Amino acid sequence: MADEVIAPPPRQSGLRRTASVLHRHPGLRLAALLAAPMTWLVLAYLGSLAVLLLSAFWTVDDFTYEIVRVWNTANFTTVLTSPVYWTIALRTLAVAAAVTAIDAVVAFPMAFAMARLVRPRARRLLVVAVLTPLWAGYLVKAYAWRVVLSRGGILDWLGSPFGLTSPGYGTTAVVVVLAYLWLPYMILPVFAGLEQLPTALLDASADLGASPGRTFRSVVLPLVRPSVLAGSVLTFSLSLGDYLAVRIVGGRTQMLGTAIADNVTLNLPLAAALSCVPVAMIVGYLLAVRRSGALDSL
Repeated sequence: MADEVIAPPPRQSGLRRTASVLHRHPGLRLAALLAAPMTWLVLAYLGSLAVLLLSAFWTVDDFTYEIVRVWNTANFTTVLTSPVYWTIALRTLAVAAAVTAIDAVVAFPMAFAMARLVRPRARRLLVVAVLTPLWAGYLVKAYAWRVVLSRGGILDWLGSPFGLTSPGYGTTAVVVVLAYLWLPYMILPVFAGLEQLPTALLDASADLGASPGRTFRSVVLPLVRPSVLAGSVLTFSLSLGDYLAVRIVGGRTQMLGTAIADNVTLNLPLAAALSCVPVAMIVGYLLAVRRSGALDSL
């Protein structure tokens, strides 16, 4: 009997061989999946921060106003020793803290009603209602608040029977507008945390005779605290870096964002050094809430 000719196995295509290698090496598959976004993160975000920090060590010639690439710490010395920048930094920190506190107080009952008090169909409608303001442009909402807060505007007309007047433009207006702009970013994490809260814990607390206030303090608030802190990371960081709302409704109020914008065309290295202040504040806040598990709720 003649020897049978055994046909060679079919040759795999390059795509199939690549898929086979990735299937056998999960670590390589994960690296290939994250390569593009990590490259973008390093180049666009971390790279821009590195350039920002590098330019903060340069200076501007007093006569030609050109940037001189000579290493020095004069800009950081100016930022850290100038009473004006200290005042602006503390004002910005206070405004960001006030916005975060207001959003937390307003968001909690809204999120609780959405998660615990309404039917599933109404819950979906309320989630859409919370997200609806995000569909409008930032400038549209800010200028709408400018009209509302203006002297002789809507607030003056509504408050005149009660002897109330509009706060006008200033720090109060900035807090109000920023609290409105960032409120959805606080509601959604709190809503997610309350939705995952086991109903059995609330029933057990009621069976043990706890009042609604005691249940809120001892059961609800500790379990939802990471979600509140997660929302506060968003509202706090967004308020620290905002400058458009301050321009529109802030009047003469100066914050870090406006101070940086004013110095970009006049003294770019000083603006870069000043930009490190909100970055340091945000990093410090993130480190403070990291152990609470809040970052897992983002």
